[in-house]
Amino acid sequence: MVSILLVEDDKEIARICRDHLLRHGMDVTWASTGKEGWEDFNQKRYDLVLVDLMLPEMDGFQLCKNIRLNSDIPLLIISAKLEEEAKIKGLDLGADDYITKPFSLTELMARVKSHLRRYHRYQGIAPQSSQLNFNNGLVLNMEQRHVSIDGTEISLTSKEFALLQLFVQHPNRTFAKSELYQHVWGEVEGVGNNTINVHIKSLRNKLGERMKDPKWIETIWGTGYRFIGEQML
Repeated sequence: MVSILLVEDDKEIARICRDHLLRHGMDVTWASTGKEGWEDFNQKRYDLVLVDLMLPEMDGFQLCKNIRLNSDIPLLIISAKLEEEAKIKGLDLGADDYITKPFSLTELMARVKSHLRRYHRYQGIAPQSSQLNFNNGLVLNMEQRHVSIDGTEISLTSKEFALLQLFVQHPNRTFAKSELYQHVWGEVEGVGNNTINVHIKSLRNKLGERMKDPKWIETIWGTGYRFIGEQML
């Protein structure tokens, strides 16, 4: 069964869209805030996400950015915003399509089915291994959430694994602390919040990293962090 995540704060619109998708045999999870949508996204596997832009707690732009950093599934924006700039920003963040309110349920279903077909064809082309091997003996298994170095298992907390997973999926990309906090914790980082520093330090200690001579996680002073490990084929 196709599984859809619908993130929409307007209860009436959400109910109408959800009921229509259900009638077409799709499983639908509804979230009314951006933060709730991000939490739902991380709890199960979805085939497609529908996201409104104007959401409480975390806006649709940030939610799109978080989802796209983590997954290639179809991501469709539904919003009343007509401005060309908003549409372009959403697409630049990785959205696959943009449906402007008001829209017909027929149009919604046609867009959903079209993107699902394309995604399923794409999935069949080149399935990727869930295990990633890096220099200096670092191995990550994404499905099993297993990390090891030279065959020795490394026990990470869920947040530490989420940070490492984000890094390895985007090698050499520098992430600001605020980006890491928004993506992993799903919240805007508060002034004086030392959470990222603490978790990065703990992650490095468990990996046996030396800050002055890092193998995998490098500090970009005044900016953030990036993953410099070399993937082994």
